[in-house]
Amino acid sequence: MTITVEQHAAVTAIGIDRPQVRNAVDRVTAGELAEAFRAFDADPEAAVAVLYGHGEAFCAGADLKAVANGSGNRVAPDGDAPLGVSRMRLGKPVIAAVSGHAVAGGLELALWADLRVADETAVFGVFCRRWGVPLIDGGTVRLPRLIGASVAMDMILTGRPVGAEEAGRIGLANRVVPQGQAYSAAMELAANLAAFPQTCLRQDRLSALEQEGLDERTALTGEFAHGMVSLAADSLDGASRFAEGAGRHGRF
Repeated sequence: MTITVEQHAAVTAIGIDRPQVRNAVDRVTAGELAEAFRAFDADPEAAVAVLYGHGEAFCAGADLKAVANGSGNRVAPDGDAPLGVSRMRLGKPVIAAVSGHAVAGGLELALWADLRVADETAVFGVFCRRWGVPLIDGGTVRLPRLIGASVAMDMILTGRPVGAEEAGRIGLANRVVPQGQAYSAAMELAANLAAFPQTCLRQDRLSALEQEGLDERTALTGEFAHGMVSLAADSLDGASRFAEGAGRHGRF
């Protein structure tokens, strides 16, 4: 197995375990990664996932040695993506814990996650620019949507490395933490998300994802539909807890 899965209460930690190749993803690993996230999404006890890499790197992208010897990743317009998960839209949030390099397809995996917690060693970049290997796991789509077209185009065309400080400044990283703390900080953040009323959190998340590219009226209609699901499931309980004194005086 090249993927590890650990359950910590409502948080599922999913790790890429190929440190000898900087957690590069080959065909087998991509399949195992997709299956791990399908299992997470289907698990009623799991609320948030943390994706990380074993060793000193998050992920170096596709395993180019496997590509060179003819056993590269699955490449087809339908079904699972080359890196397994990047076409999947889960019903629950995923946090990427980034230490070391998240480059090429590794950058695309980090972009697929809802949030990115990076430590001071993190390096993001389209390093596959050097080898003529394209971004086909969402990089040209998610990166401009996340950080804006101008900065994204700079990263895509130049392939230059982007360190943790710059990643935080441009919105590529949501949190920047000291060296060695990406995983623990991501797990703490995941536990915080898991403690919220889950129907409302998931419906708001889906509304934010689905509104991309829609006109305002259509997006607002979608938001209202998601909100009605939340109102039916969570809001009466939340209002009752507030009325009883929870969350007063700024207590989050």
